[in-house]
Amino acid sequence: MLRTLLAATAFAALTSAAPHSATAQDFDFANMTESQKAAFGEAVRQYLMANPQVLVEAINELEAKQQAQQAETDRELVKVNAKDIFEDGYSWVGGNPDGDITIVEFMDYKCTYCKKAYEDVLDLINKDGNIRFVVKEFPILGAQSELGSRFAVAVRQIAGNDAYEKVHDTLMRGRGDITVESLRALAKKDGLDADAILKRMNDAAVTDELRKTYQLAQRLQISGTPGFVIGGQLLRGYAPEAAMAQMVAEERKAD
Repeated sequence: MLRTLLAATAFAALTSAAPHSATAQDFDFANMTESQKAAFGEAVRQYLMANPQVLVEAINELEAKQQAQQAETDRELVKVNAKDIFEDGYSWVGGNPDGDITIVEFMDYKCTYCKKAYEDVLDLINKDGNIRFVVKEFPILGAQSELGSRFAVAVRQIAGNDAYEKVHDTLMRGRGDITVESLRALAKKDGLDADAILKRMNDAAVTDELRKTYQLAQRLQISGTPGFVIGGQLLRGYAPEAAMAQMVAEERKAD
């Protein structure tokens, strides 16, 4: 695609410089002889060497087109999967439950950038006051990640949303290893039934939630963490608070 764009750019420049001698047929690779292709290639090279800004402009145009196409594709993905994204019936909901914009985060407790994003998201939600926040447990970084997510889901299933919020906060702020022993200690510290929660971690109900989230992430083409849905937009990867605030503002303006 870039080669085609460059050729078209060079063709336009060359024909504008010599309109009396250049035609579209002259620059149709499918109908060129080898000598014509070589001559055209040399003409393009000389033009770009003399006008290197054209290459930058062509690349910028290509990137802008690709970004616009991806944004359109992402909005369609969000639209098609809206119910599973925003109202799956099991993911924890925080912030303002009646907020006019929803931020959904796919996160992993062992993800460094998830931990960095955690503070930014909380700050944005607290400053804004009108954002609904949904957490998707998406453990993809190994055994400790899955252990943490299974524990958090089990806590929510047994002890409810308030208990989940507390252990989620602790796990997101934690820096040590996630082990059965550390999770048992965390449950006891929060006054929870550690034995019941540890038993529930391997229950089919927990596995089913995680499986559904994995499948949703695949449909949304989210393969890493953190991943966000902000209104109708997808954000794959970490972005600072200001960038997320800008996306929220764009979604409000679009509505």
